[in-house]
Amino acid sequence: MAVIHPRIKRSLAVSAPVVRILAVLLGVLAILMIVPLGVLTLEGDPDRMAFLLSIAVVAGSACLMWFVTHGVEILLRPRQMFILTTLSWVLVSSYASLPLILGAPQLSFTDAVFESISAITTTGSTVLVGIDGLSDGLKLWRGLMQWLGGIGIIVMAIAILPFLKVGGMRLFQTESSDWSDKVLPRAGGIAKASGAIYLAGTLMAMLTYWLAGMTPLDAVVHAMSSMATGGFANSDASFGVYHDRPLILWLASFFMLCGALPFVLFIRALRDTPQVLWRDQQVRGLLWLLSVVILGLTVYRVAGGASFFEALTQVAFNVISVVTTTGYASDDYTQWGPLVVAAFFYLTFVGGCSGSTSGGMKIFRFQIGAIMLFTQLRHLVHAQGVFAQRYNGNPLSDEVVRGVIAFSFFFFLTIAGLALGLALLGLDLVTALSGAATAVSNVGPGLGPIIGPAGNFSSLPDAAKWLLSLGMLMGRLEILTVLVLLTPTFWRK
Repeated sequence: MAVIHPRIKRSLAVSAPVVRILAVLLGVLAILMIVPLGVLTLEGDPDRMAFLLSIAVVAGSACLMWFVTHGVEILLRPRQMFILTTLSWVLVSSYASLPLILGAPQLSFTDAVFESISAITTTGSTVLVGIDGLSDGLKLWRGLMQWLGGIGIIVMAIAILPFLKVGGMRLFQTESSDWSDKVLPRAGGIAKASGAIYLAGTLMAMLTYWLAGMTPLDAVVHAMSSMATGGFANSDASFGVYHDRPLILWLASFFMLCGALPFVLFIRALRDTPQVLWRDQQVRGLLWLLSVVILGLTVYRVAGGASFFEALTQVAFNVISVVTTTGYASDDYTQWGPLVVAAFFYLTFVGGCSGSTSGGMKIFRFQIGAIMLFTQLRHLVHAQGVFAQRYNGNPLSDEVVRGVIAFSFFFFLTIAGLALGLALLGLDLVTALSGAATAVSNVGPGLGPIIGPAGNFSSLPDAAKWLLSLGMLMGRLEILTVLVLLTPTFWRK
């Protein structure tokens, strides 16, 4: 009888529950692929064969992984959750790229993986040219990938990252304000309720988009990518096809903003009072930021000769799109003037609220940074003073402060490293820096003529696409979740 080495036995014990959960995720992915397959079958489109083969591969892999781990108890420890969190996004993104390789676009492996990672991480960067001519099934699949990524982000933010002590949802678990007791008793229940709200918001967006004049397919896809703050559209022009339809732009602005708010607060608002949304400090901060920037840039554009309502509509839509990291574009805002270009570059880093589908640094980190700065300035004046640091009426714990400092440092360090790597590949400074920023912040379009709102990422070298794909994954997984896997200490236990 063979004796298994203890280290191998420990590795098997760690990996088996992870593999079993990954099998479930692949099973969900295969089920979702049936939706575009049904559309393509009804239309008699040859792309249905690409989805049939993709479903066979994904479902076959899921079944194999499930039976190999038969009888394994799913009890995850923190180390396994770090591995699962990273592997799930990598594996699902890889398998989701199959229809893009086998279908009509027939993308290369690099381009297909880039597109699917951009979708699953709800970044919105694209390498596709001629999106208008894609089959309805592939357009629907792009929207479904972003919608799946959006719900995955919410579940990760609520149920996984707080447990790993990563991410802003730790703010809701301070001693004086335990949100899990006040809203629902368990993280699983909160995740389910948030998922129900996410689905309801998507259905509402579908209906209103359709009533506002979108075709049924466009209404479905844009509703999914709006609530996911993803940014994939059914046209190369993005929302530029609705440039002269302000109602659609204002509706999209509303649903993008909804996707960027904490879903746990929507639960509170439904169970208690809608005022809880406004009472939340990060929600107020986000709304004040948007109001000030939109008003300022609108005045700037009106001074340049634009009519007030058109300027307000275009500025509001594009500012909300960038701040919420959705990435839609209704116009080439890089042509609005140098002040606007600089403003949009800064806005790339902001992001929405913690516990939402948006990316970026999240507004609460800027607020906590401001609190720390003012406290330090007061210490310079009153060296012996004791100043309480509070956020949302609760004391700021050292753990939260350390997390904000660590994340902020590695966030900008990651952008700097990616920008340097892209520059080494021959990209100009604007493309390299804005590309790195938009990838890590999960925004979508960058700046400049190549990857700006009027361009795409198709002309970049393959090595640059792989670097940006890594940046998108690290940004979506809050960076530290990935970096901890690279430390020897993590694997030594």
